[in-house]
Amino acid sequence: MPLSLLAREAGRVQICGHRGSSLHYPENTLPAFQAAKSWGATMVEIDVVLTADGEPIILHDLTVDRTTDGHGFATDLSLERIRSLDAGSWFHQRFAGTRIPTLVEVLDWANGEEMRLLVEIKEAERADLAVDRVASLVAATDTVDRVVLISFDHVLLQRAVKRHPGIRTEAITHARHTDIVGILRACGASSVSIEPDMFHPDDAQALHAAGCSNRVSVPGLGKLAEYWRGGRTFCQKSSTGSASA
Repeated sequence: MPLSLLAREAGRVQICGHRGSSLHYPENTLPAFQAAKSWGATMVEIDVVLTADGEPIILHDLTVDRTTDGHGFATDLSLERIRSLDAGSWFHQRFAGTRIPTLVEVLDWANGEEMRLLVEIKEAERADLAVDRVASLVAATDTVDRVVLISFDHVLLQRAVKRHPGIRTEAITHARHTDIVGILRACGASSVSIEPDMFHPDDAQALHAAGCSNRVSVPGLGKLAEYWRGGRTFCQKSSTGSASA
């Protein structure tokens, strides 16, 4: 069914695993995504960069150093080289041999598992090409109803919507804006991701009245307890998950 992040349309609040279940599994890998689903997530947030040969892969950093046994910028490495790297041992030896997935693999997984995807463009040097490749693969795998393209770069999102009118987008922000609805309309987004310390119920009401959804971080349990003790409430995203309403 078509993806809606608005609870009144979807019939529920969407729960998102940030890079999958990344507290207990190596981030941005298929085991992490599958685990997120098993914990109740309805969608996962993934990050996309391009290999030297222009293949979209799922990787948060521009380099492979932190999350694999390799070294260097992903944009300088071929897909063949990327696929030879171990993306699990850095997290725990029981994940040895886990590979960096391609976007195609994750789109196929999402179709098979009936999951939704938030696809963040992390590619720095060829961001527009990354958007075009994502849009092309989404169309080829018939996952347009499962995917939302997200970015901190609102100008990039604006260009993406103009080139690919059928794609849905979400703008990420770490600020509270005087006209958040206007911000989304300017870049063609229908949803916004807001950090919890910048989230305000009045903004959520304005967004919902305009037909836009909001996604807000859930901090770790320790931080969350501080909010509760202080009597604060908010919709919520973190390394474990996020909620969209």
